[in-house]
Amino acid sequence: MHADDPQLVDHYVSEGWVIVEGLVPGDELAAIREELPRFAAGDYPVANPADPPVVESVLAVHFPHWVSETVADMVVQPGIAGVLAKITGAHLPFWDGRVKCMQTMLFAKPPGLPGQAWHQDERYIPTRDRSLVGAWIALDDADEDNGCLRVLPQSHRPGRLYPLRDHGQPDEFDPGEEAHGFDESTGGGEVLVPARAGDVIFFNGYLLHRSKRNASEDRYRRALVNHYCSAWSPLPWLVRDGHDIGVADYRAIVPVVGEDPYPERGIEQAPGTVFLRPASGSYTDAQEIISDEE
Repeated sequence: MHADDPQLVDHYVSEGWVIVEGLVPGDELAAIREELPRFAAGDYPVANPADPPVVESVLAVHFPHWVSETVADMVVQPGIAGVLAKITGAHLPFWDGRVKCMQTMLFAKPPGLPGQAWHQDERYIPTRDRSLVGAWIALDDADEDNGCLRVLPQSHRPGRLYPLRDHGQPDEFDPGEEAHGFDESTGGGEVLVPARAGDVIFFNGYLLHRSKRNASEDRYRRALVNHYCSAWSPLPWLVRDGHDIGVADYRAIVPVVGEDPYPERGIEQAPGTVFLRPASGSYTDAQEIISDEE
């Protein structure tokens, strides 16, 4: 599907996901790919440095836009912003098109590294209006062999967050828990979403999705995943002790489309340190880094 396709919004609202082809130019993709070795080598402040300091030691970088201008530019990339201005709050009757970003993740996923079991992003980044959107930017061609994204269409519709359990498949998935208790035939069943470099997959925060191990011998499956929501939605995320959950609003954000509707709340300076999801073992929690920066 293309960004100007008249079915774009309806498909996203109905199915919970949509892929937009060729949205990001090749030179911008190359610039993002060149950032990965810099994180692995420690050129940027990293709370848990790669060991050894090579890309093969890294599954993903969390919050790279905090320190990389190149990644920060991709957060507000015009093609991506244009799609977000149409779909983010399309389910909300009076949404005015404003969008903000709160998180980025830069995945390396070298050959042999695991994927992620079934999960819903809204469990980890709660919005108040179900407007969370993941923008999965393919930096390489992604297919079944190297661990492309897989989705369960229409699984976002009930607005239900499913319980978690140990997936018991350490050879296939990373240590994160898997969602369970849902009908895997929903929406016609699991759909593989192969993508060409430059394609962007947009998916709702309640949509169940996963990826499997990179089973290729010599191909990376690099991707930048940015998370957005309606700028009007408060974010009760990474809430500090003593804050009222009813009015909690994470403010280390980036306005992407339109002005911030809460200028009186200010925008917090993001921590100056990122953290890695290593190829093996556990990784530092974002809350620990934020607490250390305060």
